[in-house]
Amino acid sequence: MNARPMLRGLWRWAREFAGERAYEVYLEHHHARHPGEPPLPEREFWRRRTDDRERNPRARCC
Repeated sequence: MNARPMLRGLWRWAREFAGERAYEVYLEHHHARHPGEPPLPEREFWRRRTDDRERNPRARCC
């Protein structure tokens, strides 16, 4: 049995859980829903996401 696919899936899940894929998910959504419009640059995306989380705190451990 090859463990590589299982490890890839686990790595993808861990990145998803930690929020590291947020920009990738945003780009997928943006290209699907807003074709022809430029997406936010990655730095601006993270800045807005951080600002939003500070303005609207949600239940979280940290």
